[in-house]
Amino acid sequence: MWYSIYIHLTERGFYVDIFFLGTGAGLPAKLRNVTSIAFKLLEERGAIWLFDVGEATQHQILHTSIKPRRIEKIFITHLHGDHLYGLPGLLSSRSFQGGDTELIIYGPKGIAEYIKVSLSISQTFLKYPLKIVELEEGVVFEDEQMMVETRRLDHGIPSYGFRIAEKDRPGTLLADKLAQAGVKPGPIYRKIKNGEQVVLEDGRIVNPHDFLGPAQQGRVVTILGDTRYCDNAIILAQNADVLVHEATFSKVDQSLAHDYFHSTTHHAAEIAKRANVKKLYLTHISARYDRTAWKELVNEAQEIFSNTDIAEDFKEVHIPMNQSLD
Repeated sequence: MWYSIYIHLTERGFYVDIFFLGTGAGLPAKLRNVTSIAFKLLEERGAIWLFDVGEATQHQILHTSIKPRRIEKIFITHLHGDHLYGLPGLLSSRSFQGGDTELIIYGPKGIAEYIKVSLSISQTFLKYPLKIVELEEGVVFEDEQMMVETRRLDHGIPSYGFRIAEKDRPGTLLADKLAQAGVKPGPIYRKIKNGEQVVLEDGRIVNPHDFLGPAQQGRVVTILGDTRYCDNAIILAQNADVLVHEATFSKVDQSLAHDYFHSTTHHAAEIAKRANVKKLYLTHISARYDRTAWKELVNEAQEIFSNTDIAEDFKEVHIPMNQSLD
């Protein structure tokens, strides 16, 4: 389950693209690779976040514009190998690829020991500060732009889902209206865009609300680790623009899904329906289903939630801006 999520700031807000780089379950396969998700926040932060680092993450990155030195945070959903076997190699390579800024890793209890042992035995010495945060439920990161919340799911070992929420953004700057009011372009425009009241040289007070369009509602992407159907998945996905949910098994293999702590197409669709999401993407697809079976998996989910698609490696999805807030 690999994805690259590209977030680009413009005057109108973020453009968000999800680029699926690997979408398989358990083992790397010819048509589907294992789990990693990249958020590109280059315009805002000059940084990239990763969600899971499965085996061959570095090799998949070679086919993208992602630069390991730009990786700022890594979030690990759980400690199964298909979600973290690529981590030690990536940490090492980041040193050789110009990475010298702090990297923060968030993961379940045990992630610190895994990293320490891997780097120690391989005698890997990092050239940058590394901080490790072992997860607890709740908000694990927040700044003026984004918030990341996590909750525990229902899997064989502790597994977490993440709700990545873009905060509401100020409306579009009405530059023509400012020009008509005699306000010249310059740093003052940025202050108004940021919602700051400005006093002009002639003593006039510029109220930012008079020169901004309606605020843009922030978008939400929910990415779940491996899980059975559970209430916390619904909470994390509530009103999300996009839900990426594992569907390791077909609806007819429900007993297998239960035994292996995974979900079926129907489970994923039911979560999407109950959470009122806009779009569902099925991923983490078992290799038992070949290419000819993928359409049937989508059809199964659509029996419950019509706006469903299946992720495929290197599939790109654009998430449009939400409507303005009145």
